[in-house]
Amino acid sequence: MRKVRVLIIGSGPSGLTAALYSARAQLSTVVITGMQFGGQIATTHDVDNFPGFPDGVQGPDLTDKMRLQAERFGAEMVYDIVTEIDFAGGSPFRVKTQNEEFLADSVIVTIGASPRRLNVPGENEFIGRGVSWCATCDGFFFRGKDILVVGGGDSALQEAIFLTKFASTVTIVHRRDELRASVALQSRALNHEKIRFIYDTVIDEIKGENGLVKGAVLRNLKTGAVEEKPTDGVFIFIGYTPNSAVFNGQLKTDPAGYVIVDNRMATNIDGVFAGGEIHDDVFRQAITASGQGAAAALMAVNWIGEREGLGLLQPIEEPATVPAGS
Repeated sequence: MRKVRVLIIGSGPSGLTAALYSARAQLSTVVITGMQFGGQIATTHDVDNFPGFPDGVQGPDLTDKMRLQAERFGAEMVYDIVTEIDFAGGSPFRVKTQNEEFLADSVIVTIGASPRRLNVPGENEFIGRGVSWCATCDGFFFRGKDILVVGGGDSALQEAIFLTKFASTVTIVHRRDELRASVALQSRALNHEKIRFIYDTVIDEIKGENGLVKGAVLRNLKTGAVEEKPTDGVFIFIGYTPNSAVFNGQLKTDPAGYVIVDNRMATNIDGVFAGGEIHDDVFRQAITASGQGAAAALMAVNWIGEREGLGLLQPIEEPATVPAGS
């Protein structure tokens, strides 16, 4: 079993920023990366809205730079998956992975939320090349294009309306015969000159050419009729699932499963903080996740400092001091 001051669960922008802040505070910091290093942003081909990259940056390159910066100050990446967590006994907290066990004075949860998928052929193949779950991230790349939006709730209509800033046409594909979004959003979408609707229909396959989406196979659930509709992109907004199941009810969540935090990023467990999409179901941006990760780390650093001052923490080997001027 390894003892660390700060254990970060998740390696997206929130987790990597938290690692930078806690490691730079000279606290031994370990990041459990999970199955997808870098989180969802690492699957994005082009990122144009992260500050500091005027020419844009590829998602994997962005998260790799964030990793290198955190490692520069001593943060350690552990490429493993968390399998069991015990918060019941308070700090230090026990966290097991597939290959190791940790004892952490403080834990920062940045494990994120996963967009629900269609689970159809072509969906994974064209991620970042026409298939997207983020209009704000990718809408710019569809200027003058014809695109499909899947879903019928508030998120789907909000994102569809946003995409009209760029696309020539936005066709909403919904599996039911009526929308689930609020009346106000429905009115805006139904009266928008660029937005069209296809009801009672699902996508059975996403097709492409030369690595880019070029069409989708649609199936009417009532008639069984199948057609292939040309499109340059498929934006999927059928909901998100917060990755909170691993906590086994130990962290307080809202009815949808998002971890509840206060205005200092603290959860209901003293010494456990959270940032990013594990609690944020509104913004879902890399930059807001990074800010929340920084805030969570700052609060963890303060929390540990207070306990050290009271003599409540066992000694632990800390990373070497970073040279002055680094």
